[in-house]
Amino acid sequence: MIRETIQKEVIAAMKGGNKERTAALRLIQAKIKDRDIELRTSEKKGEDDEIVTDVLLKMAKQRKESIAMYRDGGRDELAAQEEAELAVIEEFLPKQMDEAETKAAIEQAKADTGAASIKDMGKVMAELKSRHGATLDMTRTSGWVKEALQ
Repeated sequence: MIRETIQKEVIAAMKGGNKERTAALRLIQAKIKDRDIELRTSEKKGEDDEIVTDVLLKMAKQRKESIAMYRDGGRDELAAQEEAELAVIEEFLPKQMDEAETKAAIEQAKADTGAASIKDMGKVMAELKSRHGATLDMTRTSGWVKEALQ
């Protein structure tokens, strides 16, 4: 389980004296704990690894957006800190599909859903998310889906 791996990594980072890594891992644990608290009152519960992966994907997306904003604002030291956190987060995420694999998955989803126009983009995106959820960068994928449906 990803959660247990993260806990082991926290202990290893603490023993190794790596303060930045320890801080990033503890941040991950805090976000996962927040999600657990949210799900206590929720009626739908998912598999533990799915929940953790979802949290990690959201954290990675936030870091990428922050890095872009810091770079635009000339705050390279803050961007570097976000990049270090992003590197730790990405260690626990499944390998992302490359462009060729993604485009092949889009074509398969188009064929399976019978999508023919841009109006069917929602169907294709839903199909891709259900099949490849954590291994796709949905932001980039949506652009390619739009391209494929025009």
